[in-house]
Amino acid sequence: MRRLRPIGLMATGHACVDIYQGSVPALVPFLVAERGLGYVAVSGVTLAATLLSSVVQPVFGVLTDRRPLTWLIPVAMTTAGLGIALIGIGHTYILSWLAAALSGLGVAAYHPEAARVARVVSGGSHVGMSWFSVGGNVGFALAPVLVTPTIAAGGLALTPVLVVPALFGAAITSWATRSRVTDAVTRRHAEGTDDWPSFLRLSAIMICRSIVFVGLGTFIALYAGRRVGGGTATGGGALFILFAAGALGTLIGGRLATRYGRVRTLRSSYAVAVPAIACLVFIPGPAFFAFLAWTAIAMSIPFSLHVTLGQDFLPGRVGTAGGMTLGLAVSIGGVATPVLGMIAEHTSLQLALSTLIALAFCCSLIGYTISEPATAGQRAPQSAGRPSPRVRRERIRPGDRERAGG
Repeated sequence: MRRLRPIGLMATGHACVDIYQGSVPALVPFLVAERGLGYVAVSGVTLAATLLSSVVQPVFGVLTDRRPLTWLIPVAMTTAGLGIALIGIGHTYILSWLAAALSGLGVAAYHPEAARVARVVSGGSHVGMSWFSVGGNVGFALAPVLVTPTIAAGGLALTPVLVVPALFGAAITSWATRSRVTDAVTRRHAEGTDDWPSFLRLSAIMICRSIVFVGLGTFIALYAGRRVGGGTATGGGALFILFAAGALGTLIGGRLATRYGRVRTLRSSYAVAVPAIACLVFIPGPAFFAFLAWTAIAMSIPFSLHVTLGQDFLPGRVGTAGGMTLGLAVSIGGVATPVLGMIAEHTSLQLALSTLIALAFCCSLIGYTISEPATAGQRAPQSAGRPSPRVRRERIRPGDRERAGG
C-alpha cells in the first residue's frame, strides 16, 4: 500500500504528459480542415513533435544516469503542454511546426528520469511498471476526448486551453518526487553487466512498434471517417478506442508477463497483432472499430515489458534505458510518418496503412532473438524454468567455495 500511492501519482503524471503526444494526432483533422494541409504537411507536424524528441532523448538519459534530476520532471511536463498550447496561436505552418517541436522537447526531457523513479517506487514489479506505463496510454486516450470537443467548439485558437493538464501534472509530480528515491534507483541498478546486443535488438522491436502505433495515431482518424463516415467525430472516437484499448493492453501485459514471462508474452502479442492489423485495413464496415481495439491491445501488451527488459539489459544505465524504451522508441515512429504520408498521397491511405502489417510481423520475429536478461531484477516465473547457470553462479561467493572444499 505504501508503494501504491507513489506509483499512482507517477502514473497520473505520465498520463498528463502523454496527453500532449496524443494531442498531435487529435489536431490533425482540424489542421486539415482549417488550414488545408495535406498528408505530407500534417505528417511534418507529427515529425516536428517526435524528431527533436528522438534526437535529444538519449542525452537526457545519459544525464539522469549521472545524477538525479527529479526537478526536470515537472519542468518537462510544463514545456510539453506549452508547445501544444502554442500550435493554434501561430497562423503560419512554420510557427505551428516549431510549437510542436517544443512540445516534443518537453516529452523527451520527461521520460528518462520518470522511468527511473517509477521503477524504484514500483519495487521492480511487472505489474507496477505496467500501471506506470498505462498512465501514458491513458494520456493518449484522453487526448482526443480533450482536444476534439475543445477545438471543435472554437477552432485552433483555443489550443491555449490545452495547457491545463500539464500544470496539474506538474503540481502533483512535484509533490510526489520530493522523496529522494533516485538515489535508491542508482544503487539498485548499479550492479550487473550491460548487454548492448540484446538491448539493440529490443530497440529494433520498439522502433517497428513505434512506427505502427504512431502511424495509426496519425492517420486512423482520417481513415475511420472514410471507412465508416461521420467526419471528425468518428475520427475522435477511433483515436479514443486506439488509445483506451492500448491502455487495457498495457495492464494485461504486466499480468501475462508475471505468469508466462516477458519475452514469451512479447513474441505472442506481436504475432497476434499481424492478423489484427490486416483485418483493420482491409475489412470494411462497423467491424472496423472491433479490429482497431484488437490491434491496439495486441500492440500494447509488450509496452511496459519493453521498459523493464531495457532496464535489465542495461543495469548500469537505467536512465538511458528508460529514455529509449519509454520515449525514444515511442517518438521515433513520427520520423516514418511522412513516408506513410507520401505513400498515401501517391497511392491510397489503405495501401500506406497496409505496410504496418509487415512491421508487426518483424516485431514478433525479432522477439525470438532475445531472451530474459540474466541480471533481471524481477526473475521470470518458476514455470519458465530454473535460473540459468550464470545466475546460480552469481549467488556463490568466493569464500563459500573455499569453505565447501572446492
